[in-house]
Amino acid sequence: MSLLALALVLAAALCHATWNLIAKRSGGGGNEFVLLSATWVGIVWAPAAVWAGLRGVSGWGAWEWGVLAASALLHVLYFRCLLHGYAVSDLTVVYPLARGSGPLLSSVAAVFVLGERLSLLGGAGALSVVLGVFLIAGGPSVVRQLTGIDALPTCELRLKARHRLHLGLIWGGLTGVFIASYTVVDAYAVKTMLISPILVDYVGNVLRIPVLAPLVLRNPERMAAAWRSHWKAALAIAVIGPTSYITVLFAMKLAPLSHVAPAREVSMLFAALFGGSLLGEGARRSRILGAVAIAIGVMALALG
Repeated sequence: MSLLALALVLAAALCHATWNLIAKRSGGGGNEFVLLSATWVGIVWAPAAVWAGLRGVSGWGAWEWGVLAASALLHVLYFRCLLHGYAVSDLTVVYPLARGSGPLLSSVAAVFVLGERLSLLGGAGALSVVLGVFLIAGGPSVVRQLTGIDALPTCELRLKARHRLHLGLIWGGLTGVFIASYTVVDAYAVKTMLISPILVDYVGNVLRIPVLAPLVLRNPERMAAAWRSHWKAALAIAVIGPTSYITVLFAMKLAPLSHVAPAREVSMLFAALFGGSLLGEGARRSRILGAVAIAIGVMALALG
């Protein structure tokens, strides 16, 4: 990985950790908040999308539009799977599984689908990053749940806990599959088809509006309350969030996806340095080990 690509990945990771910190402090996170953010993206990034579109859209055919539509659909499916996983299971199961499996599957797909080559050092670095993400995101709690279910006092509680855990594993793993899928499609769009990263991200964000609006606008009072409480945070995320992913897409133009996808998870390291990930402030020992594993993995990817 070149120094420029590495610098872009690190900058994107810092932006990613920043907007997650803003979202956490704001107390948002429901469908209303996501719709607000997507709407702000549609407004704030419209001039850049028009500028990028004027430079290339006139020459597009059905294949280019189809790839962008596929990217947008995969982003929406990822988002819905993630939210459904949170609804039916524990965050401490869904989140680390999704964040850990996504970059690993992306790297595998980059080798077998896009024809990239991953050196032994690069492969070890990718695995080290995945392990670090798992540790920082609270992955050890999944193991504790697996080993603690049988200690519950009644059979009914054990069955409920086991069912909830199984749902978390299923939806967390499916979320990781969609993360890998949209990552590979987006990499193909910017690397092979030379579509602007701005357009790839913009279309994926704006498509969330018609998907979420029918759900959210059933309760106008809640939407109005979300606007009053969170419009500033949603606006900040609408600026910083796309900046993060667009920067990653530009890095994909310069470096192999099998290196970029795991390396962007260094955002988890920044989140830990900021004082905690989405899972809270606990498990300091595991988070420190995870941070070390991510740092080592990113260095291996840069050298490999």
